[in-house]
Amino acid sequence: MKILLTGTAGFIASRVAHILLDRGDEVVGLDLMNDAYDPRLKVWRLAQLEDRPRFHFHRTDISDRAALTEVVTEAQPDAVINLAARAGVRQSIDNPWVYYETNVVGTLNLLELCHTLGIPKFVLSSTSSAYGDQTTQPFTEDMPTDRPLSPYAASKKAAEVLAYTYHDFYDIDVTVFRYFTVYGPAGRPDMSIFRFIRWVDQGLPVKVFGDGQQRRDFTFVEDIARGTVAGLTKVGYEIINLGGDGPVSLLQLIAIIEEKLGKKANIAFQPPNPLDVAATWADISKAERLLGWRPESTLEQGVEAAVEWYRENHALATSVEL
Repeated sequence: MKILLTGTAGFIASRVAHILLDRGDEVVGLDLMNDAYDPRLKVWRLAQLEDRPRFHFHRTDISDRAALTEVVTEAQPDAVINLAARAGVRQSIDNPWVYYETNVVGTLNLLELCHTLGIPKFVLSSTSSAYGDQTTQPFTEDMPTDRPLSPYAASKKAAEVLAYTYHDFYDIDVTVFRYFTVYGPAGRPDMSIFRFIRWVDQGLPVKVFGDGQQRRDFTFVEDIARGTVAGLTKVGYEIINLGGDGPVSLLQLIAIIEEKLGKKANIAFQPPNPLDVAATWADISKAERLLGWRPESTLEQGVEAAVEWYRENHALATSVEL
């Protein structure tokens, strides 16, 4: 297959690209390479792909309709995997406009191209943030998601709805994935595991908002990438959770990082952040039933892989802006 993969230099998409290339697919990668977080990480991830056969890269903004149309029309892919996104709950409060430009307008541009060019399959990344502050656990895909707590969550919900409209009207086959707290090697520096590893290693205060008992369904990036590729199968229109199926508290996470680094954390408790939910936990029975997917890596194994990457790329990992 020839796959158009957006956000290719991103944390998740770069791993998806490797899996697709390993199985013999052709990957047309798009990424704006913006500075939403330190672009040196994106450059590093892209460098691991550039010499691979059947990989083609375009520095393109999916919210730029004219530029996007030119690339996609030339590529004529068999499917689109849209992982290009502005991510992050807290940052979306400061500048919601860029979130809507990428997450909503960009998704609309891609869906319209699927329609006009006859591309039959569309895979979309969404987020567990769509569930808001639900008290019922675990989260199932049929729960209400009409009360998002941030512009980021609202933008991803809007993208989900657009994807349904194009499925219903133009019969595009759509898989929407709600990802739960993705982590791993070369992860995003605004995410807790990247920061905690660096802070513990350097003996810096480990900032924890609230009492540290909030629980997250951490999911290893390789598992997320496998699930995303599995989403290329024909499903009609489905929203599917991908999560680790084993939520742990932030304090438990820090204890695992301490053990892997062989160092003690200097925890600095901060006032609770009103944007933080108490807990996330994915019901993954739908992913197992439709895609045969389950996570394969434990949190301990995933943190060990993240720590190993941190040590092997110490200069980069300790210099990127958090």
